[in-house]
Amino acid sequence: MSLDNELAKAIADLDEDTAIALVKNGLEQGVSGLELLRACQQGMAEVGTRFECQDYFVSDLMMSGEIFNSIAAILEPALKAGGCDSAGTVIMGTVKGDIHNIGKDIVVNMLKAANFEVHDLGVDVPPQVFVDKLKETGARVLGLSGLLTLAFDSMKETIDLITAAGLRDSVKIMVGGGSVDANVCRIVGADNWSTDAQKAVRFTQEWLA
Repeated sequence: MSLDNELAKAIADLDEDTAIALVKNGLEQGVSGLELLRACQQGMAEVGTRFECQDYFVSDLMMSGEIFNSIAAILEPALKAGGCDSAGTVIMGTVKGDIHNIGKDIVVNMLKAANFEVHDLGVDVPPQVFVDKLKETGARVLGLSGLLTLAFDSMKETIDLITAAGLRDSVKIMVGGGSVDANVCRIVGADNWSTDAQKAVRFTQEWLA
């Protein structure tokens, strides 16, 4: 089995020690950071597939995110030296009035694994902060997260403010959280919705293709 396949398999199997060892060995052998990152991305994609098939659970997604973050820190110097470009910029945050972060963090990690530059604004984020970050970064994708039903008003307020700022036509907005559905998406004025991190990645890939 090639190094790429071994690394992808280790990540998909949530074998952190093996994955980190393979990355370090690969760098020592002169394998490019970009090649190793792509193998990691394949492993993370497989984690997402296993989650969709209900072979993995939220705890497994969280574990895979921790593994990816550890590897990303190791690869960062090599990626910078190699001039690795991102697939696009995404802003994520849990809206004002809600402090839940597990779902958001999973999506952030999956987006990073897909080579997107992610600005994570954290939790309880006021609408104006999202608007200011969109202006600052020029990001074309925004993810609004909220677990509580009271978050829906904040999602709508945020999207309304983005519209008032003249930015709505230039940004795609996805919403997510345990209580979010198609009806909530329509009411708050978002472009799409999901409670599945892998779908959020696919939306972003399609929008920024």
